[in-house]
Amino acid sequence: MSETENATTDWWPRMSDEAANAEARRIIDDVYRPTPPPALILTSYRDDTEPPTVGDAPPVWQDDRRIVPAWAAGTAVASLGIGAGTTGIGCGIWLVLKGFASMSVTGVICMGVLLSGIAFAALSIGAALSRARRSVSHAVYTGPVTKHTHVTTHTRGAFARSHTHLHN
Repeated sequence: MSETENATTDWWPRMSDEAANAEARRIIDDVYRPTPPPALILTSYRDDTEPPTVGDAPPVWQDDRRIVPAWAAGTAVASLGIGAGTTGIGCGIWLVLKGFASMSVTGVICMGVLLSGIAFAALSIGAALSRARRSVSHAVYTGPVTKHTHVTTHTRGAFARSHTHLHN
């Protein structure tokens, strides 16, 4: 016997070709079978229970404690609007003048500064007039008002740290 025949007899009994093809088809189908999509996992939860009420007191007015006064915020917003409008007007003027003559960037900037100056002057005049027309309101008290203020100051230490306490 040759070596090839010995090698084939060592593997006896072998699968038939039909069984080998069926097994190969089963393995390929198992590998390429589409997997089902994973189960959905909830990522949020809404609690619809009513929050408990605590006490029976009516809501209390909370004072408006802004860091910036309302007139300053209004002036800032108006300044931004004027700046944006001036930029648009300046770009429009630049486009018009670009067709008539070759205008430099410096000229456009100078016109923008001029228009911005005019707009800010109008804003400041308007703000001054609105403050001048605003009526002065003062509180009218019906009884005597007495305010006792006592200030205590302590200065101590090598570098003179001062602590001031205000007692009403």
